[in-house]
Amino acid sequence: MAAETLAARGWSVDVYDGMPSVGRKFLLAGVGGMNITHSEPQPAFVGRYPDRRDFVRPWLQAFSSDGLRQWVHDLGIETFVGSSGRVFPREMKAAPLLRAWLARLRQDGVRIHVRHRWLGWDAERNMLFKVGARGGGIAGEARVQPAVVVLALGGGSWPRLGTDGAWLPLLEQQGVEVSPLKPANCGFDVNWSEHFQQNFAGRPLKQISIRLRGADAPQEAQLGECVVTADGIEGSLIYALSSSIRQRIEQDGDACIAIDLLPDQSRERLLRELSKPRGSRSMASYLRQRARLEGVKANLLREVAVAETWHNPEKLVDLIKALPLRLVAPRPLSEAISSAGGVPPAALGPQLMLNALPGVFCAGEMLDWEAPTGGYLLTACFASGRLAGEGAHLWLTRHQTRGPIDSNQING
Repeated sequence: MAAETLAARGWSVDVYDGMPSVGRKFLLAGVGGMNITHSEPQPAFVGRYPDRRDFVRPWLQAFSSDGLRQWVHDLGIETFVGSSGRVFPREMKAAPLLRAWLARLRQDGVRIHVRHRWLGWDAERNMLFKVGARGGGIAGEARVQPAVVVLALGGGSWPRLGTDGAWLPLLEQQGVEVSPLKPANCGFDVNWSEHFQQNFAGRPLKQISIRLRGADAPQEAQLGECVVTADGIEGSLIYALSSSIRQRIEQDGDACIAIDLLPDQSRERLLRELSKPRGSRSMASYLRQRARLEGVKANLLREVAVAETWHNPEKLVDLIKALPLRLVAPRPLSEAISSAGGVPPAALGPQLMLNALPGVFCAGEMLDWEAPTGGYLLTACFASGRLAGEGAHLWLTRHQTRGPIDSNQING
């Protein structure tokens, strides 16, 4: 997005990517249907970045979700709004969008160099790259001295796609403040019993609601679904709360969520049904007939319940409507959908230029912000790229630099 913004202003632009092809994480995001953005109104949209609302708001004011959708249309890709309000390309795929985008960038003169892994700056302030070999060729180094730089190096999730956070010490060496990378939109470990782990790992928990327990936690429960894993629990409903859960674990050593296994049934109805005699029926049959509770939900109830619960309808209903589950640790960063941490707002100017490195801008997930899935991550990444590109344009304009903005010497 930064390259596109600069090229549209008439600048000569080179993009360096460490992988053999560009947009690999973008393509991964499209595996589940390419949720490009969300259609909800702007105030609610901005509210999806609670800890960094003031940081992200200017990006989205300059390039909103509507603006992103129009940008996709301008590439010749139709979109539609799903029942959840999420916006998708008509074909539900990332590849056609990426192909159209790269074609337009090349048409605008943007030069793309793959297999160029950034190693930092050398003593002469050149940017140093390790250049991977192509087709059995000899690998080497490239030194580039651009007039302006936009870094969009990603966070630390999915390192096999190139986002391994190796840039943090490179910026620290230059006096840039950085925060450790942490998993975001991630699953969490639960100490399951061996029986539950072996029999229910991989099963979805559908039509439930979850809230984080605690006096200082948001009390509004979120509806949705998640998945039991061998190690714990993950999925969209957990991802939506992952920031608050992670912070609680950092503060207290663990976090407790309350799961409503039957949010479509009132406590009063359940108590009325579960106060009726069980007779000779098994508890599994009784719960299925009286409460429509079975499968993984019923067994999760068994995982948590103590013996006396089964003989006390009020306690049983309380457990069904607010089943406590202790989460002990986030899953590793490499498994997360995205990451928090990175370059904090205090290290940046209003157009995302590093205070410690004039002429060097940052964008995307390497900045210290986070958002839930649902199109919010991609939208803010794109918007930050445009903002950094505008900032780079203003920097170049002030310094009256035109023509090629890098000299490239390959030392093989």
